[in-house]
Amino acid sequence: MEHKNKYSVLLPTYNEKDNLPIIIWLLVKAFTESGNDFEIIVIDDGSPDGTLDVAKQLQTIYGDKNIVLRPREKKLGLGTAYIHGIKHATGNFVVIMDADLSHHPKFIKEFIEKQKENNYDIVSGTRYSGNGGVYGWDLKRKIISRGANYVTQVLLRPGASDLTGSFRLYKKEVLKQLVQSCKSKGYVFQMEMVIRARQFGFTIGEVPISFVDRVYGESKLGGNEIFQFAKGLLYLFATT
Repeated sequence: MEHKNKYSVLLPTYNEKDNLPIIIWLLVKAFTESGNDFEIIVIDDGSPDGTLDVAKQLQTIYGDKNIVLRPREKKLGLGTAYIHGIKHATGNFVVIMDADLSHHPKFIKEFIEKQKENNYDIVSGTRYSGNGGVYGWDLKRKIISRGANYVTQVLLRPGASDLTGSFRLYKKEVLKQLVQSCKSKGYVFQMEMVIRARQFGFTIGEVPISFVDRVYGESKLGGNEIFQFAKGLLYLFATT
């Protein structure tokens, strides 16, 4: 009998009280329909808007087996949120995604199927191949994102078409090793994960996804992040 897989979704949140009920509902629906065992780990970084209270209500609706709350006192960043989340994950696979509805849970089923095809270590959602795409971005953001991706491809040849995406499925042990070896913060962090994966010789499968820009709340990509991205890219180029 094959060992039954369990999928732990790590959902770092900061001021996502409007989005959280929708994303959780979509996740529960996606996993229930595909018949996969799952848990959703909400890692709220002290959101002032009451995200955690909403998460608690959702936990009473869906049960604490499926909704696990692992809040932190304050905003400590994405990398540490994943480290924190992995510690509590009971699944042998981990899904990372954004809570702001830019990633649709319906694609997780495709990630899972893709992973099984070749026993991939990582399956990455890509906006840049097949019928993937971006909706709701202005031209400037599309150019920045494409440009960042292109420059990275040329410099680092990572073997994956979408490096700054944050919708991925990992074998838990692989994610653990990658997160521990990553130095970057913020926007560059996702990219470094793929670069390190290549260094370690992990295999990466890709699934085209449609990415929809934030429905509620502010986008987090500003001029400072572009600068940080360029800095991070140079650091990776110099060290990998």
